[in-house]
Amino acid sequence: MITIRIANWADPADREALKAIRTEVFVREQGVPETEEMDAFDTESTHLLACTETNELLGCARLMTTGQIGRMAVQRKQRGQGIGSMLLEAAIAEARRQARAQIFLHAQCHAESFYARFGFHRVGSIFSEADIEHVKMVLHE
Repeated sequence: MITIRIANWADPADREALKAIRTEVFVREQGVPETEEMDAFDTESTHLLACTETNELLGCARLMTTGQIGRMAVQRKQRGQGIGSMLLEAAIAEARRQARAQIFLHAQCHAESFYARFGFHRVGSIFSEADIEHVKMVLHE
């Protein structure tokens, strides 16, 4: 069984779990510099962690105080099982619980259709973040 829970960045075990997933997916797979991946927003953001009942780390996401969802990552061997969908739904629910005025994200271009399935709509032009093409997407409710 997969669970999505709020992780506490201030807790060393949670922080290391989140960093391990993000390092594997963003730094190793996608070549994002670690200095860009881990940033000052981590301490003030709400983090979500997907894991199994045996505490196997599956994926993570981050909700910033601005309402921006980001750092969505699922371990390569776990992809295609709906974990990303579970994380995104949990992040949207948490943003609503926190009464964020707007819920938005910066989607890697290849993932635009994934986010569109959840009601996100593209706003503006393609831009580069960590040398990867992205588009801003806003949740329309």
